[in-house]
Amino acid sequence: MKIVFLGTGGSWPSPERNVSAVAVKRGSEVLLFDCGEGTQRQLMKSTVSFMQVSKIFITHFHGDHFLGLPGLLQSMSLNDRKHELEIYGPEGCSDLILTIMNLGYYNPTYPVSMNDVKPGDVLEFGEYKVTVAEASHNVPAVFYALEEKPRPGKFNKARALELGIPEGKMFSQLQSGMTVEHKGKTFTPDMVLGPPRPGRKVVYTGDTKPCDAITEAAKDCDVLIHDSTTALDLEDKANFYCHSSSRQAAEAAKKANAVKLFLTHISPRYDETEQLEADAKAVFENSQVAADFLEYDVKYKNEE
Repeated sequence: MKIVFLGTGGSWPSPERNVSAVAVKRGSEVLLFDCGEGTQRQLMKSTVSFMQVSKIFITHFHGDHFLGLPGLLQSMSLNDRKHELEIYGPEGCSDLILTIMNLGYYNPTYPVSMNDVKPGDVLEFGEYKVTVAEASHNVPAVFYALEEKPRPGKFNKARALELGIPEGKMFSQLQSGMTVEHKGKTFTPDMVLGPPRPGRKVVYTGDTKPCDAITEAAKDCDVLIHDSTTALDLEDKANFYCHSSSRQAAEAAKKANAVKLFLTHISPRYDETEQLEADAKAVFENSQVAADFLEYDVKYKNEE
């Protein structure tokens, strides 16, 4: 799993930062969280192909989080996309996407699935799920927790050979959860596999004030990507507009026992971000201000 930050600024683009968009790449699939103005060009400059985007998750309908959708959808069509695109967002998402698709006589070459979501929804996608929770913002807003399903335990080759299981096809069958038979004996996965191992978990908040829902959803996450609009000295102003300071983002990461915190949605007032990062690190050491095109490989816990 790789996270690619496409836009790490808030409100409007600056010379240093585009507005909100984060890609998560799992194998050949790309999940896009928010799609601010200019996201398609950010994708073209990144290591991620915009044609690989299979799902888009919008947190809310402030322009810096969704205005990149019209151009991206049309570019996909102009490049003869055929496979379905799924778009998720809070109430009103379906109507918005229909409006976008009616702009400029736009007829997509691919099916578009439009899905309104609400806090409490759990979207199941085979090997992973995305949980929807309520953010604390000044318009209806949600945030998303991407969590992989548990993986099988480690295969104990020595134990398998000791039991008389021949090396080869049966090993992979047992690893995939199948029961096998050999010379009249039955072997089940639990005989050669260790305990299940957790998958990876990434939480993306979008715009929000500090709220308990985030620390609950982010519990033991591998990566928390949190609204960090201002440094500590402007924390009251950030909260007035329903955003968080970098210190408050760090408090959320600490309470959630996160592994890594990325600070994003940085106000355009900041040409330099050392103070934001310092404020966060004073609370949670493994904090980092995200930059456009920063890439981060999400490792499995205890398997570095």
